Amino acid sequence: MTGFTDIPGAVIGDDGIAHFGDAFREQRRLAAGGAIVPLDDRTVIEVAGPERLSWLDSITSQSVGRLAPGESTELLVLDPQGRVEHAAGVLDDGSSTWLIADAGDAEALATWLTRMKFRTQATVDVRPDLVLLGFVDGGAAADRALAAASAPAGAPLVWVDPWQRVSAGGHQYAETAEHPGAELDWRVAIATSEAADALAATLAADEVAGLLAAEALRVAAWRPRWSAEVDERSLPHESDWIRTAVHLNKGCYRGQETVAKVHNLGHPPRRLAALHLDGSEAVLPAVGDAVLAGDDEVGHITSVARHHEDGPIALAILSRRTPVGDLVVRAEGADIAATQQVIVPADAGATADIPRLTRLSRRPSAPDPRQAS
Repeated sequence: MTGFTDIPGAVIGDDGIAHFGDAFREQRRLAAGGAIVPLDDRTVIEVAGPERLSWLDSITSQSVGRLAPGESTELLVLDPQGRVEHAAGVLDDGSSTWLIADAGDAEALATWLTRMKFRTQATVDVRPDLVLLGFVDGGAAADRALAAASAPAGAPLVWVDPWQRVSAGGHQYAETAEHPGAELDWRVAIATSEAADALAATLAADEVAGLLAAEALRVAAWRPRWSAEVDERSLPHESDWIRTAVHLNKGCYRGQETVAKVHNLGHPPRRLAALHLDGSEAVLPAVGDAVLAGDDEVGHITSVARHHEDGPIALAILSRRTPVGDLVVRAEGADIAATQQVIVPADAGATADIPRLTRLSRRPSAPDPRQAS
């Protein structure tokens, strides 16, 4: 926790400051670039050493071998069956690579990376002394956060979320001309705890926002997170994460065969959908609540929020064969009607253009007149 907890109205939740008294108003200010969010639910991992980028490139889903100083991306660590184990935002400053991971995943990710080093000239360190500050670019908050950001190699450490567009080597399954992620110009500044405390002391109550505001903007942008959309079965295809976290044309890495097979020849068994929830009951479902199509359970809620414009919204992982139409969320004490908006369609994948073989005829071929006697 930082000096942000001393700001009047701060309400502490399980993962950090949930809000500062009015989550809806904080969302509006955050979306307009006028507020900063202390992201206590995320942790920084520093990877240093001359071979850090080539090493990370060889063991993760993203092409980072030639990542330029100041450039941002994100990566996934997959198991041999292509399922998501870890996820992180990536920023390099020319001396170190900075990974931004969900707090619940950071230690496990750092431990796995350390085990994979062997003789690689790289070091892996979890940095609990550093604080993450979220903001939307284009407003007054950007200058304040930029001034507070650490700059060990000379340039401020600010991660730019790649979710606004399809990254090089990526692929988008969502069939929409206007992806909601394009509207979220999300940034995360990495600061020392001292700099974060000094910043907090200068901010007014209307210049800060809590984690509820940040989550609402994320859910509205269809943006997956490790702490929410990932379980023991998750493939990156299911949540459209190939869009920014997987490079389909890079060299071999663990899980690549499954990624390529599902993308080129098959379909992911589940798919992410956005739900617009009926707000008349004033009840929000909980993460894990069942989603039903008729009498059949077809999935579960992974993220839920109250958005300042869209009202109650959620993300849900559904069976691929879930019909496109209205659904019901079975929350404690109430069934909530939900309008489904398809993110990953049922026919996602099978993108390879494989030529059809000519069917061989069983009829005898006609004699070659050149061989006639």
